[in-house]
Amino acid sequence: MAYSFDDLCRELDVSRETSGKLKNYGELLIKWQKAKNLVSNSTLDDLWRRHFLDSAQMVPLLRDVYGEKKLNILDIGSGAGFPGLVLAIMGVGRAHMVEANGRKCIFMRQVSRETGAEAQIYGDRIENMPTVDVDIITSRACARVPQLLDWAEPFVKPPTEMWLLKGETAEEELTEAQACWTMKAGRYKSLSDKSGVVLRLYDIKRK
Repeated sequence: MAYSFDDLCRELDVSRETSGKLKNYGELLIKWQKAKNLVSNSTLDDLWRRHFLDSAQMVPLLRDVYGEKKLNILDIGSGAGFPGLVLAIMGVGRAHMVEANGRKCIFMRQVSRETGAEAQIYGDRIENMPTVDVDIITSRACARVPQLLDWAEPFVKPPTEMWLLKGETAEEELTEAQACWTMKAGRYKSLSDKSGVVLRLYDIKRK
């Protein structure tokens, strides 16, 4: 039996107001998917686990570290808005969403308008984005850790952290990254994928 919207709301104790916004997001994604191919069609039958729980599981982890502070978030390779737009809808802070695919940007803008999410969508490559001050940098299913660190470098200040949703190659990618970077790493077992992990990278410095 597929993981449901109600399962998501129960597991993460989502408020009624926020749950309405997330449900609207999911309905828009299903509607737009038919014409725009925003996510893999094979994930639609398990939408609430594969995309929404995968993104929303970061909220309690971020609350543990930052409390109720409103964060400035840079989301690299946002795709259809995961995880950055979910984090914005759930009140984590303001998300700067970077996505080079135009149709996905149009979709995210529509979701942002309809949900009132604090989000700014940049339709460009991360290399061309103006530098903004951010507290955390997020990414999901976009690139390997060394590449993400290279892209993120202009935005990384001493307190900036990276929170990455990764799969079974996470440790291999971290080892690769350590050839050029020093960092501390926290690991949290994924709620949405038994082989997945949420990586927290901090004290990030290029060697």
